Amino acid sequence: MNLAGLDMNLIVALRALLVERNVTRAGERVGLSQPAMSAALARLRRHFDDELLLRKGAGYELTALGAVLLDRTAVACDMLERVFASQPHFDPEGEDREFVLLASDYAVAVFGADLAREISARAPQARITFRQLTESAVDDYSTHLSTVDGLFMPHGIISGLPTVELFRDRWVCAVAEDSAEVGESITLDQLATLPWAAYQRAYAAPVTRQLSMLGIEPHVQVLVDNFHLLPPMVAGTRRIAMIHERLAARLGLGPGSGIRLLDCPFEAVPVQEALWWHPVHTHDAGHAWLREMAGTVAAKMG
Repeated sequence: MNLAGLDMNLIVALRALLVERNVTRAGERVGLSQPAMSAALARLRRHFDDELLLRKGAGYELTALGAVLLDRTAVACDMLERVFASQPHFDPEGEDREFVLLASDYAVAVFGADLAREISARAPQARITFRQLTESAVDDYSTHLSTVDGLFMPHGIISGLPTVELFRDRWVCAVAEDSAEVGESITLDQLATLPWAAYQRAYAAPVTRQLSMLGIEPHVQVLVDNFHLLPPMVAGTRRIAMIHERLAARLGLGPGSGIRLLDCPFEAVPVQEALWWHPVHTHDAGHAWLREMAGTVAAKMG
């Protein structure tokens, strides 16, 4: 399709119409009169050969195509905003810019908090927003990364995008401090027979893969979507979990915490955390500065 023949303003109008499902409110959202928004809707219907909005009672509902376009227009509008916000130069002390990063709670606790402090110290007007990773973001990471500044993710989940290497972490086994079944070390047999508390998102897959290669299918008793929730699900129970050593240190796990940390009874592949970004951001001055800050914080971590 020849983009030169399209009116890009229609993307904004389409987004407003699909979100509001009301011509008047959509016009107010983007600063257009009701007749102007009605004319935009008519043009959009001709372009897509679809009603997009169907009258239902006193309101409207989306057609099947309208529902598909709802998510796509969100991505398109975010991307357009980023394109036109690109900068040839970046002055940290005076810039008012928001950096948006996708991350798990683990990455925010272990790395993101230090990065936020570094950014605030050098660019006091800048803002940093951490958004929780979702399954859809992992499944369609290239599209999602075009609308944010980056993604904290260990190697082994995504590939083919530019990265800044950050830090390495290792897995340790967590058991209840008062466990009568597990002594000073844990065995492969115990990994196979004891119940587990596990992280349920896709980027925990490396743990599952490592265990499956040993012929172990964990009996998962509790699933959580937050790494910080694993220790409470282990303390005072028979359950075990595998967690990151750096996170365990941040949480103060150890004697008196209700948790004992033990070396894994196999050579667990360590976590290599990285900042991934879409190539569209590579030459943006503000993004280059963000990557520099990430590298600086990572170097301090060792």
